[in-house]
Amino acid sequence: MNEICTVYHEAETVHENGGHTISVDEMTGIQALEHKYPDKPVIPGKASHMEFEYIRHGTVSLIGFFDVATGRMEKPYLNSTRTEKDFVEAIRALIETDPEASWTFVCDGLNIHKSESLVRFVAGQCGLSEDLGSKGRWSYVKKKYKLNTTNFLFLCNC
Repeated sequence: MNEICTVYHEAETVHENGGHTISVDEMTGIQALEHKYPDKPVIPGKASHMEFEYIRHGTVSLIGFFDVATGRMEKPYLNSTRTEKDFVEAIRALIETDPEASWTFVCDGLNIHKSESLVRFVAGQCGLSEDLGSKGRWSYVKKKYKLNTTNFLFLCNC
């Protein structure tokens, strides 16, 4: 917990030096709705009325990346699913917006936040070339490196 508080405390300094401190959260099952009819316009003496009927377009999942220093949501990821592959792709897309910067991600202990494919992606971003082992054995990398190098830090509150 102290490490996460320290990361948040240092977020503005990291930002001033060109880095990013990102808090990650998801929202699943967001209903994609469209109003069936346009709102009724304002007429003298009456307010406009919003029609209540809508058309359903299924649901979407949002992976949100909140920049701690600026308070902005950066490159939100919308998809019909929220899988390990989706999460790695969302992280990859965000990093591509500023590939030379340092990145610090803070997330909860959701399984997709500590998956094998994420560890392999982060290891590749950090230039780690050693054998990572296989699923069930790769957690030593997280413990050994805390997924941390000069340009990349990934913290999970597990």
